[in-house]
Amino acid sequence: MHIPDGYLGPPTYGLLYGVMVPLWALASKIARRTLQQRQVPFLALGAAFSFVVMLFNFPIPGGSTGHAVGGTIVAILLGPWAALIAISIALVIQAFLFGDGGVTAIGANCFNMAFVMPMVGYLVYRLLSRGAKTISRRRWVAAAVAGYAGLNAAAITTAVMFGLQPLLAKGPDGRPLYFPYPLEVALPVMALQHLLFFGIIEAVLTGLLIVYFQRSDPSLLEPARKEK
Repeated sequence: MHIPDGYLGPPTYGLLYGVMVPLWALASKIARRTLQQRQVPFLALGAAFSFVVMLFNFPIPGGSTGHAVGGTIVAILLGPWAALIAISIALVIQAFLFGDGGVTAIGANCFNMAFVMPMVGYLVYRLLSRGAKTISRRRWVAAAVAGYAGLNAAAITTAVMFGLQPLLAKGPDGRPLYFPYPLEVALPVMALQHLLFFGIIEAVLTGLLIVYFQRSDPSLLEPARKEK
């Protein structure tokens, strides 16, 4: 799901940098207000976890690869705004040190994987687990569904970015200057990969981790509140 350099034109990646800068500032402000003191070290752990998870790329037919992100589980444990910070850190390190995702596309990749995924996943989790006890089965089922929904939402926004490029930038001969395939190609390809395979991996990973925390430290699954 990492977008490389050269796949998005300047109007697209410039706009997404412009969107992400205030979101990063807002996330920092909200995280400082809501994170408990004992949760602060988990912000770095969340970034490290997402970084490691995204390194495991699975090949699929057609010569492409995909991976889990861990965005929903970080959002459940720390809140979606703290997850935005943690996953953004992982994505920036990957782009600069490993070339996994382009530097020009950092804003776009952070929008998809650090903003859309945690927000959608957290919303689905809260809706499905509302009223459920911390150690109930509905919690981990809700988390699995949320992980699936969050990853697929990010895949769809990524596909839309790709699919709009032929409309936004063409050469004198009419050929696309960046990503060459239109929306009607990019959207089903990205959606099917994640609906049928990568979303399931994300769901299993998220659900199993919730089960682990239910058994080891259920208090981590309570909504983040600033300690007085």
